[in-house]
This record gives sequence, C-alpha cells and structure tokens, in this order.
Amino acid sequence: MDFGMENRLSKIFKPKSGKTVMLAVDHGYFQGPTTGLVNLEKTIEPLGNLADCLFITRGMLRNCVEKKITSSICLRVSGGPSILRELSNEDIVVSIEEALRLNASGVGMSIFVGAENEDRSIVNLGRLVNEAEKYGIPVLAITAVGKEMGRDARYLGLACRIAAELGSRIVKTYYCKDFYKITESCPVPVVMAGGKKIPEKDALKMTENAIKEGASGVDMGRNIFQSTNPVKMIKAIKAIVHEGADSKEAYKLYSKK
Repeated sequence: MDFGMENRLSKIFKPKSGKTVMLAVDHGYFQGPTTGLVNLEKTIEPLGNLADCLFITRGMLRNCVEKKITSSICLRVSGGPSILRELSNEDIVVSIEEALRLNASGVGMSIFVGAENEDRSIVNLGRLVNEAEKYGIPVLAITAVGKEMGRDARYLGLACRIAAELGSRIVKTYYCKDFYKITESCPVPVVMAGGKKIPEKDALKMTENAIKEGASGVDMGRNIFQSTNPVKMIKAIKAIVHEGADSKEAYKLYSKK
C-alpha cells in the first residue's frame, strides 16, 4: 500500500494490537436527535479522545468536535432518506475533497444487500472506492440491515464479501451466531457494529465473542453513549479489544467505583 493509505489505516487500527475501538455518533443523519445524541458536543467531550476513531458526519464534526481532538476521524459520506422513508435509497453526499479538508482518516457508507435499492447502494460503494483510492483514503462499508433483512451468518457473510469484492478496505457488520464464518470469508478487517442498546454485561460479552471469532475491533454507538457510565464503558471495551481482557474482567472494570 502507498504511505497515505497505510498511515490512515494505522490511525484507525492501533499498530500494537492491530485493532480498533470506534465510537459511532453518526445516527442523526437519518434518525435526528436520538437519545444520547441530542447534545452531541456534550456526548463527545468526555469520549472523543478515548475512542481510537470517531465515526461521524461532516456537519457534526465541524460544529460539535474540539479541533484538538487526538482520535482519528472516519467520515460518514452516505445519506438521503430519513427513518420516515426507504433507507436503502441513499446516495453519496460528501466529496473526497471535503473528507481531505476535514482531515479524515477514512470514509464510510452503508450498503443494503437484499433491499429495494440494493444495486444503487452497491454501485455507489464502487464509485466511492474509485474516488477514495486516488487519494489513499480507506473506505469503510457498513452492511446495513432493514426490518426485512436477516442477521444470520449466511446473509451478513454475503454482504461483507460483496463489500470486500467491491474494494472496501474495512467492513462493519453485526454480530451473530457463527460470526467466525463471516470473518473467515472476508479478506479485509471486519469491525463489529454495536447495534441496539443492550445491558452492559451483554455488550461486553458480545465484544469478547466477536474478537475471539476474528473481528478487528468494534464500532459502537448506543452501547457506549447510552450506557449509565459511557466513559467506563468505552474503557472496558478497550480492555477487551486491545488488552485481551475477557468480559468478566471488563465488567469489573466498568463496575469499579
């Protein structure tokens, strides 16, 4: 890889562990001011520098993030419909030039395999990869799932493989039974999405399982910023991802007063 690509990936994945703990705060691009992100600046302030990488939209990066933040940035570049419409009808809404101006280490977008606009989202991914590769910027493909799409290893494995085949450098997907089948069949790093809010102990166990089954890290949102103690939660997740702690040890760290 060229220096630019390698350097940007090293800012997302910590060289010592080869893994990442990303903090997803991009939900507002289709959900609006969701719980925990009503005041995004207040949410990010204690968490931003604890994350290895912040996954965020350009508007929120400009307006809600301290300019001296040390975490790397992965920029959400897809959008269009809100939760009131068909979500798969997305397009690319941010240029690569804009990502460079904002000093992003990566760009990310969703693909909707099996959805109404499957082909459009996958072609958009190809277009984004074409442009990003010119400038040495890694593309993160998110295997979005709608109400009618499954979350088993067969479906998610298909979506992840398509994303890798199209040239994504990183793929973000959900944890499921036989998660190892997904990581084994995807030749690029797989990052686990946190998904809906679940109890902290369960989220830590899910993280442990995903790492054991080949994940290169996590990109969590609600299971961190909607936690009772977001700072302790992200530190507990980092202990699993970077230090090899198990979920019981991490939960003790989270529960420690």
